[in-house]
Amino acid sequence: MAETKVKETQVAAEEVVEKKTTKKRTKKAADETKAVKKTTKKATKKPSEKEEKPKKTTKKAEKKEKDEVKAVKKTRKKAVKKDNVEKTAKEEKPVEEVKVEETKPVVEVTPEVVEEAKEMAEQVVETYGPRKSVAFIGSECFPFVKTGGLGDVMYALPKALVDLNCDVRVLIPNYKCIPYKYKEKMVYRGSFYMDLCSDGRKFYVGIMEYINDGVIYDFIDNEEFFSSGNPYTSIVGDIPKFCYFAKAALAALNYMNWSPDVIHCHDWQAALIPVYVKTVFAPTPVGRAKTILTVHNLRFQGIYNVPTIQYWTNLPYHVFNVDGLGQGNNDANMLKGGLAYADMITTVSHTYANEIQTWEYGEKLDAHLRYHNPKLHGIVNGIDIDIWNPATDEYLASNYDVTNVVSNKVGNKMALQTKLGLDQDHSKFVIGLISRLTDQKGLDLINAVLPEIVDDFTQVVILGTGDKVYEDAFRKFENDYRGNVSSSIMYDEARSHEIYAGVDALLVPSRFEPCGLTQLIAMRYGTVPIVRETGGLKDTVAPYNKNTNDGNGFTFDRYDAGLLLDAINRAKTLYFNNRWCWDEMVQRDMAKDVSWENSAKQYKDLYVDVTK
Repeated sequence: MAETKVKETQVAAEEVVEKKTTKKRTKKAADETKAVKKTTKKATKKPSEKEEKPKKTTKKAEKKEKDEVKAVKKTRKKAVKKDNVEKTAKEEKPVEEVKVEETKPVVEVTPEVVEEAKEMAEQVVETYGPRKSVAFIGSECFPFVKTGGLGDVMYALPKALVDLNCDVRVLIPNYKCIPYKYKEKMVYRGSFYMDLCSDGRKFYVGIMEYINDGVIYDFIDNEEFFSSGNPYTSIVGDIPKFCYFAKAALAALNYMNWSPDVIHCHDWQAALIPVYVKTVFAPTPVGRAKTILTVHNLRFQGIYNVPTIQYWTNLPYHVFNVDGLGQGNNDANMLKGGLAYADMITTVSHTYANEIQTWEYGEKLDAHLRYHNPKLHGIVNGIDIDIWNPATDEYLASNYDVTNVVSNKVGNKMALQTKLGLDQDHSKFVIGLISRLTDQKGLDLINAVLPEIVDDFTQVVILGTGDKVYEDAFRKFENDYRGNVSSSIMYDEARSHEIYAGVDALLVPSRFEPCGLTQLIAMRYGTVPIVRETGGLKDTVAPYNKNTNDGNGFTFDRYDAGLLLDAINRAKTLYFNNRWCWDEMVQRDMAKDVSWENSAKQYKDLYVDVTK
């Protein structure tokens, strides 16, 4: 408000100065014009009455008359030119040069004002903790490029951290497949050439920038590595690509002169970041940062022979020992090296953090992880509750919230049945499956029991792509159970929203599941999850207890088709026989906090702790 008043005072003063200057210029021009007229009148004056007889014109008189006319023209031209010069000078004169006398600030900076500002700053720190600058580095980020849950985390977690007084940048590759609507808004920040390989081979590094929701996105640009249509191609092509990306991302931070407190890197594609920070970049500004490596799925590790990775990284030989990147006799493991050199390790649920330290789930890194156990933490993911919101979701036939879910959700079921060619009957129990079609997701269990699931009262809806054996199996089930089974072998964002809202229950019978987002989205949409007790599924879905009528889903423990069928039957029994208990569970699920807020606070605490 104070700033507005000062501006208004300055504008008013400028208007006064402008009026005075214009008035002076007008008066001066009028005087000069008057002088011109006087001269003209004198030059063209008639002979006086005393000269009753006209005198004979002489050459001398003619010359004098011509000289007087020239003088008049010269005077006119000079007057006009002077007026124009003064006008132009006034127009070009910067506003800053106009002095406003005796303009005092509306708000005086007193000791009381300073003290109030300090108190406000202390309140921010007390509420959100000290401000931290964090660089997120990973291989994908929604909405630019996404193949799985990593893309969702890279998008939603930085947004939540901005609300917690963090300064956040996200660095990802500038893939060719990023939609043009984002590329056209990117701004060029600069470029340079970077040494990469052990033979001194250099590569171009460009930086393109895009800002949204308080988060700065920096895209590392290099057509040689990122011109493919997909972010991931094959291990042979991906190893050089992500060796380059890890080093280029750090070099870009130095180039932009932005040294974060924490570098938070994700999965094997960015796992060389902690190794580079502790070695090659240690003497540089970015070398002061602490590093956190998050494992989203331990199965994917970035393993290749030592000579190849050593060539593409030019890292010192000692990092390839058994305690670092070294694995077996001749291989280097990029994720293993990142785990060794990172200051902190996180994974996406508490249960998964424990599971990966066992032989069954450790993917041959269980001993390595047990050794680094003191710096290992599990933090459950959240979801973006603005994107996943049944009250505002534009894809739904009928929007709803926790207050009207029981009455309004049925409209989405009928719309889904119609769209997918299923028998239209709102009383049927509809089960959904939205998944990558791979072994990890427990699809062999579903294949084994699906003929026993489908009956006159039950329908199954499937959405996803993956292994051909599962794609073919689900197509066959649709053909065999026409009207009660729908298999959409594809990925369609709109249809996924429609399924979450239109089905009664969602299957997630995973062999292992680091966190899982589908069960969180399902609960947000009032759809009851049926899950196996593993990883994040165990941490987020409390099993239903019929004696106390609490819990928010149905679970089974051992990886067994019979136990999956039992969990489905328990869900069907409650749905048909105790509908009021089912409806209460639906409302509990919708009321559950599945946002990033709590998880982001845990990450913020970790950033503060690691930088002490």
